[in-house]
Amino acid sequence: MLLSKGYKVYGTFRRTSTPNFWRLMALDIYSKLHLIPADLLDMGSLIEAIKISDPHEVYNLAAASFVSTAFEQPVGNAEITGIAVTKLLESIRFLNPKIKFYQASSSEMFGNVNTKFQNENTHFSPASPYGVSKLYAQWITKVYRDAYGIFATNGLLFNHESPLRGIEFVSRKITNGVAKISLGLEKNLVLGNINAKRDWGFAPEYMEAVHLMLQQEKPGDFVISTGESHSVKDFAKLAFEIVGLDWRKFVKIDKRFFRPMDVDHLRGDYSKAKRKIGWQPKTNFEGLVKIMLNEDIKRWKMSLDGKFFPWDAPLYPNESKVITRLSKENIRSSTKYNNNRN
Repeated sequence: MLLSKGYKVYGTFRRTSTPNFWRLMALDIYSKLHLIPADLLDMGSLIEAIKISDPHEVYNLAAASFVSTAFEQPVGNAEITGIAVTKLLESIRFLNPKIKFYQASSSEMFGNVNTKFQNENTHFSPASPYGVSKLYAQWITKVYRDAYGIFATNGLLFNHESPLRGIEFVSRKITNGVAKISLGLEKNLVLGNINAKRDWGFAPEYMEAVHLMLQQEKPGDFVISTGESHSVKDFAKLAFEIVGLDWRKFVKIDKRFFRPMDVDHLRGDYSKAKRKIGWQPKTNFEGLVKIMLNEDIKRWKMSLDGKFFPWDAPLYPNESKVITRLSKENIRSSTKYNNNRN
């Protein structure tokens, strides 16, 4: 989106032994970005990234964002998702306090607040180490805004999904699983708490709201959502209906996927964003599920045809097994075809 608006875009990445840029490649923007190695735990690298890029705007979308893992690594989550934001803000304050800063807050901060809707004035009651860490980041952003006059804004984004979502997240786990089942590659879809309700939106539209926040005269905090909530069961049921299958025949429940403490119901009120920055969602729940499911079906069909393309399934052991099996079957089919021709 920023590239389409004529921005020169720098992106930070955490250096690993096996870099993962499949999303940038899938979007065909890998060569259009200026990538800088950085680590949220290393303030020096953040300062260096800001010096190199000399930005007008900084969008902090980085976090250890898989909520279930936050229970397994609570200290690391606090440092990466929470304290690192202070390092970023302090770097901006030291180098150039005129930089506009966006902090990606989360609906998980509301937790089990037990209100019909959640907006900018709703009480926070996080129910996970991730939610607590995001709340710290939200408040430290506000402190730097009020104390130092930095243009710092928080976007309280509810679940924003797309085909680029990782397979470990329940939305993509569903669409990827249903795609495989519909093509005869898998027999079951194993889920955890299917009664949890979330406000599901389309990520590209939410990024438009994020950009709009930094174009205002004054900084502020905004809830970005659809105003609707649907359960995990609703998501799975609809996905199976789209491919003409009954979800009850394929969905299995495994308590291993239950969180130690879960959030029952989240539903955002985006009226402030509509009023102040002129934003509202366009894609409804059914449209979102169709977009994600159709893309996963397309990917698996391409894999069945033996095509190579940027996607994330090969990075996951269970998915990789399916791909390896398909590759062997393709080789056997090709060999048999050639032998018959000869």
